[in-house]
Order: sequence, then C-alpha cells, then structure tokens
Amino acid sequence: MNIKQEIEKYVDENDQIYLNDIDIDPKLIKAIMINEVVPADPNNDFYGLEDAAYMETTIPLFQKAGIEVTNIQDILSYGIYLTNAIKIPKSETTISNDSIEKSLPYLEKELNLFPNVQVIMLMGDVAKKCFNRITKKSTKRNIVPAISTYKLRNTELYYQNIRIMPSYIMTGKNILIENQRFEWRRKILPLCMKSFLISISIQVFHLLKMTIPKKE
Repeated sequence: MNIKQEIEKYVDENDQIYLNDIDIDPKLIKAIMINEVVPADPNNDFYGLEDAAYMETTIPLFQKAGIEVTNIQDILSYGIYLTNAIKIPKSETTISNDSIEKSLPYLEKELNLFPNVQVIMLMGDVAKKCFNRITKKSTKRNIVPAISTYKLRNTELYYQNIRIMPSYIMTGKNILIENQRFEWRRKILPLCMKSFLISISIQVFHLLKMTIPKKE
C-alpha cells in the first residue's frame, strides 16, 4: 500500500500537506512513533534521502537502545512506522492552530491504516495535542492528561486497547541543545508490560524515558 495515495482517497489532496510517499504492508506495523512536524524540505524527512536530517537524531536513539539500525528500512523491518503529526512545515517558531486543524484529518486517516498497531508513541507536546484532539471525538476526554510528560512516566495509558506512550520530540536542533545543556540520566523506570507485547518498542520507549533531563 502507498500511504500517501491511500490517505488521499479519503481526504482531499492539498499542496500544503506533506504525506509519506512510501509503499509498505500496513498489517506488519505494530508500533507508531508520531513526531512533531514535517521538515521544510521533504528530503530531510524520515523517508527522504539516506542522510536526511530527521534520521541524524532518530537512528542514534535506536542504536543507544541496542537496536542495530542504519536506515528507515531497518526500522520498518521491526514493525515500527514513523510519521509526523503536523503535515505542513513550520513557518514560525511555534506551530499555528491552523496548521494543526489542517493536518488532523490526514493524521487521523493515517493512523487508521494500521490494523495491528499495539503501541503509539507520542514524541512531544504537539503529537500529544493532536492525538488528544483526534481521540476526544469518540472518548469525550483527553487520553493523555494535560500535564508534564515526566509526570506520566509511571502511568499506563490506553486507547482502544492500544498502549499510548507520551515522550519527547525526537528530531531537530532541540535534541542537540538539550544534550549539551543537561546531563542525561539513564534510569530504568518500572513499567507494567503485561499487555505490551512488542519487545523492540519497549527498548525504544525505555531509552526515550531514561534520557529525560533533570528538572531544574
């Protein structure tokens, strides 16, 4: 299935919107990691060029978790799909509400393409906000509480039997800046994994949670 073409069957095509133009079998995807926003240059996205900017920070995250990957195809082979919540590149420092509203129908349809997903990782506050807006239509409440991510590290969240794991943004200069300013901690967090069957996703999640900077 081509992800871009499939989404555009149900949501109107829009020149402003960047979608993942890749062919994959959606039934093989078991975990989804939702990043913040598409880059200004599609070549720098997860499915762009081999040396894409987004992969410069993503691949090391997997490797530090003990997962030997060198490219996006390796990540997909583990049943992990990467995407962005906001499908329109940022024109300012912050993401506008208009960009969120325009992106939500595409993200919602994208998530519905994967019937066997067991885990969704929300990489940053924008991903959390978008996911809450989508799911609130059926639940009438926020799946992810509107509190700091570090306060949720021992909280188990679910949506339709899918484990929801809030974390931190995985791309961009912010990661490099934080690595310079803070001494990252590696602390194993107690998690109940009875319903969490994807060992590879556990490793990635532990890595991301263990590298939370000290709160000043």
